Amino acid sequence: MAAEERKGRLSRKGRLALLAAMGPGLLTALAGNDAGGIATYSSAGASYGFGMLWTVPIMCLLLIVVQETAARMGCATGKGFASLIREQFGIRISAVAMLALIVSNFAVTLSEFAGIASGMALFGMPTFVSVPVAAITTWLLSMTGSYRRIEKILLAIGCVFVTYVVAGIMAGPNWGDALWATLVPQVSTNPGYVSLLVANIGTTTSPYMIFMVASNVVEKNLDASDIPGQRADNVSGAIVAEIITWFIIMTTGAVLFPAGIAVNDAADAAQALVPLAGQHACVMPGITAGAVCEAFGWERGVNRSWREAPVYHGTIALITAASAIIVLLPGADLFGIMMVSQVINGVLLPVLLLCMVNIASDRHVMGAHVNGRIWNALTWFTIVAVIILTVVMFVFQAL
Repeated sequence: MAAEERKGRLSRKGRLALLAAMGPGLLTALAGNDAGGIATYSSAGASYGFGMLWTVPIMCLLLIVVQETAARMGCATGKGFASLIREQFGIRISAVAMLALIVSNFAVTLSEFAGIASGMALFGMPTFVSVPVAAITTWLLSMTGSYRRIEKILLAIGCVFVTYVVAGIMAGPNWGDALWATLVPQVSTNPGYVSLLVANIGTTTSPYMIFMVASNVVEKNLDASDIPGQRADNVSGAIVAEIITWFIIMTTGAVLFPAGIAVNDAADAAQALVPLAGQHACVMPGITAGAVCEAFGWERGVNRSWREAPVYHGTIALITAASAIIVLLPGADLFGIMMVSQVINGVLLPVLLLCMVNIASDRHVMGAHVNGRIWNALTWFTIVAVIILTVVMFVFQAL
C-alpha cells in the first residue's frame, strides 16, 4: 500500500512538473494572433473566402516545428537563441540575425499600436489619446513586470480569443465547404494572393517567436528534463492558436466575402481587432532588447537599473516611442502598417531559421536532444518555401 501511495505521489509530482513547464509555448503561439495577425487573416477571408483555409493545417505543423525546436534548444543548453547564434556563428552573423530581429520586431510593434488605434477608434477614442496611453502603459509593464507576471496577464487576456470561435459558429457557415477548402488547396497566381500567403507565414511563424519561446524557457529555469512538458505545451499551443486562425478566416470568408466587403483599411479591420487589439505591444520591445543584449554580451533584464543596463532599457524605450510616434503621424495608413509588418516577418524568417536548424542539428550543442531527420526536413521545407514565395511575390509585383 505504501508503495502504491509513493507511486501516486510521484505521478502527481510528474503532472505538476508538466503543468509548471507549460506556458511559454501557448503564450508564444497566441502572440501570432495579434493585431497584425488578425488583420491578415481577416483580409484573407474577406478577399478569397475559404480559399486560404488549406494553409492553416500547414502553418500549424510549421509552427509546432519552429516552437518545439526553439524550446528544446533552450532546455538542452540553458541559453537563449541569441547567445547560441553568437557562440556558433560569431559576431558578424549575430549582427545580421539581430538586424533581422530588430526590423521584424519594430514592424510588429508598429502593427500593435496601429491595432490599438484602430480598435479604440470604434469606441470614439481618438488616436492621439489611445496610442500615448498604450505606449506609456506597455513601457511601464516592460520595465517593471517580471516574466511570470507578464505571462499570467497575457494568458488571461488570451482567453478572449474564444470569442472568435463563438462568432464563427454564430455566422452559420457551410461547414462542408469550409472543411473541403481546408483539406484541398486552392492556389492562385494572383500577386495579392501570393503576398497574403507570405504575410500568413510571417504572422504565424514570426522571427520573434524563436527568441521569445527560447528566452521564456530559460527565464523559467527549465532544463532537459522539462522537454516533454515543453513539447506538450508547444504542440497544444500551436493547435489552439491555429484553430482560432481557422475560425477568423472562415468567419470573414463566410460573412464578408459573399457580400463583397473587402478588409482594406483600418475601419474595416477594426471590427475584427476590438477584442485583442495590440495585446502584445508590451512583449516586442522587451524581446528585441533582451536578444540584442544577449547576442553582444551586454547587461539585460528588468531587474537591472538604467545605469547597469543602458542598452536594454534604451532599446525598449526607443522602439516603444518610435512606434507610437509613427502611428500618430497624420495620415498614417494603419491597416497598411499591419499588413506590411507581416510581409516583413515572412521575408526575414529564413535568415533566423537557417541559424536555428544548424544549431539544432549540432550534436555537440544539443547532445541527445539533437534534431532528427524528419524535423530537419520540415524546417528546411519551411525555409525553401518561404524563400520561393518571397521571390515570386517580388517578381509578380515588379511585372
